[in-house]
Amino acid sequence: MAKKRGGHAGGHGWFVTFADLMALLMSFFVMLVAFSTQDQAKLQVVAGSMRDAFGVQDKVRYSGIVEIPGLPTRPRLKNAANITPDEASATPSADEKDHNRTYGARLDQDRQFALAAASLRQALQDLPEINEASKHVMIEETKNGLNIEIVDQDGRSMFAEGSKEPNERTRKLIAKMTPALKQMPYRLSITGHTATTRIPPKPGYGAWELSADRANAIRQILEQEGLRSGNIFMVAGKSDTEPLFPDNPSLSSNRRVTITLMREAPPIPVDFRP
Repeated sequence: MAKKRGGHAGGHGWFVTFADLMALLMSFFVMLVAFSTQDQAKLQVVAGSMRDAFGVQDKVRYSGIVEIPGLPTRPRLKNAANITPDEASATPSADEKDHNRTYGARLDQDRQFALAAASLRQALQDLPEINEASKHVMIEETKNGLNIEIVDQDGRSMFAEGSKEPNERTRKLIAKMTPALKQMPYRLSITGHTATTRIPPKPGYGAWELSADRANAIRQILEQEGLRSGNIFMVAGKSDTEPLFPDNPSLSSNRRVTITLMREAPPIPVDFRP
């Protein structure tokens, strides 16, 4: 039997060359990824945008309610409670009735916070003159209430470096938010935060003083715009003790001022008799 000379048997010599090319390309891209530095903040924003685009889960299950509202970079499980089947009852006792009443009140308050968040987002969207500054605002519902985070971003700070005085765009942003805050029946807590830094503080003036002064500066703007001082629950500075992104405490977004609409029980009338 005569054999064909030259080339590979079966005429598939191109496949070996193609496989070598694919292996070299894969090695090339692996080297690119190995030498690159990943921007965690941008990666989290992209991931959150994808999550918003495809929707979120808000169905009631035995494990509780899974909600990821408005803040794509910080998903969390809230209102979660594990209830075993043997604890269920078709004839609730007095205690269970009280529990149901409290649970219903909490759901009503959750709806009110959701409406407040929607109102604030709409107020920011309706103001094109502060559209750029509104990107620094993150709204998130927590167990303490509704948090309005005014955060720094890389290259775009809301306060001058090391200064307690806010930039002009920060003042405009707070001024535009104040009318919506005035219409809400909640007391406000204002807290300043800093990011972890290796730069030594000024003598007698460190991160604690700076974070407290920035929170107080926001309070002053709110009151100048007509918010009653009686609506202020607390003004505090927490330095870098509560980073927004614990995995990267030096991230610029950890430098922020948080305005919290407090989640509080309704006041009891003076003449109330149980």
